[in-house]
Amino acid sequence: MVNSTDLLANLYNAFNPFEPLPAGDPKYVDCQDVRGDADILQELGNRMQLANTNTCQLYSGHRGAGKSTELLRLKKYLENRKFYVVYFAADEEDIDSEDAQYTDILLACTRRLLKDLKGIASPRPILDWLKDRWVDLKDLALTPIEFEKMAVEVQLAQFAKLTANLRAVPELRQKIRQKIDPHTVTLIQVLNEFLVDAKQHLPNSYNKLAVIVDNLDRMVLVKDGDGRTNYEEVFLDRSEQLQALDCHLIYTVPISMVYSTRATDLRDIYGDPQILPMIMVNTLKGEVYQPGLKKVKEVINKRVRQIAPELSLEKEIFDSPQTLDRLCLMSGGHVRNLLLLTQDAIGRSEELPVSEKAVRRAITQARDTYRRAVENHQWRLLAEVSCSKRIINDDLYRSLMYNRCLLEYRYLDDDGEMQRWYDIHPLIQGIPEFKEAVAKLS
Repeated sequence: MVNSTDLLANLYNAFNPFEPLPAGDPKYVDCQDVRGDADILQELGNRMQLANTNTCQLYSGHRGAGKSTELLRLKKYLENRKFYVVYFAADEEDIDSEDAQYTDILLACTRRLLKDLKGIASPRPILDWLKDRWVDLKDLALTPIEFEKMAVEVQLAQFAKLTANLRAVPELRQKIRQKIDPHTVTLIQVLNEFLVDAKQHLPNSYNKLAVIVDNLDRMVLVKDGDGRTNYEEVFLDRSEQLQALDCHLIYTVPISMVYSTRATDLRDIYGDPQILPMIMVNTLKGEVYQPGLKKVKEVINKRVRQIAPELSLEKEIFDSPQTLDRLCLMSGGHVRNLLLLTQDAIGRSEELPVSEKAVRRAITQARDTYRRAVENHQWRLLAEVSCSKRIINDDLYRSLMYNRCLLEYRYLDDDGEMQRWYDIHPLIQGIPEFKEAVAKLS
């Protein structure tokens, strides 16, 4: 046995589930062949290269499936092809995923573009726009200073103050929207003036500009009094404005929106949204899919090799191949779940190897979380999907997709055609309420 607090701490931190891998990271594992041949570089990147006009594309998938890592790969791919790319995660500094509307996203894009491009383009059109509205906005930016008396850097910082308050101060959020919303069209106009200037002065022989807005898929569904959702408000009602920025655009979109009754409307506006499916660790018939299991083990192994390359994964890191297999299969091929389970099992260990008991306890803890995420009437739906491997286009199923109780998988059939299927998260299989629902179906 290996007894080293430092080693365990290093391993524990190597499985941080909330940090996407930067492009070129040696821990990255290419899972295209076990995700139904899903390749973001071809699906999104090629279109941006080939198009002679600006493109606006949507990218989706389960939260934690690895979208951000793939988008960072796409960023590098495009930069190697003379694109200047502005990438940002919208929920880190600008929007509140629990309550997000289009105006929030526009302000977030404005703040980030100003931050990244102010050194190569004049921000004056945007600052003049802000100056014209300062009487209405200065109280919401929580500053008593008159706009004309501010230095340019301080003027630029006012957008950051507005988005910070939009995200962090709920009582100001609606007030900011009410002041900005009537002027979004003119804000887009001056933002595009800024972008035209920026594109004429791109550094390092870049000749195209792209913006990638990540983490909008984390937006929580909110309905108004008429039953309209914030998803529809952002991606459909405001689609013209969402596409209006004078550059190539990629937005992440909640997976439940892609599977809603408005899916055809999304397709008509943006083309088919690209979806990142799970790593397939089981077949449609419920048998272990060895190529997928091997990939999931590789995800773990590459992180372990960074810390302890001399230790055997199946003997010295984990106490047996069976323990490792069980952990991998219980992830459902969901990358963040895999990292969470592994990190939790390491956290329950005082020494290596990680025992079957530690893995079992990590699985039990995660299973209890999933049990709490399911409402009583949904157990029957989960039981039905576990048998049929299909979903119905219904809000109840979409909510189960959103909270990752239902997962999407893809594979190429014998004719090379991509096939989709769905299953419950493996952690749900051991929950008593689910077992009872299956028994009733039988």
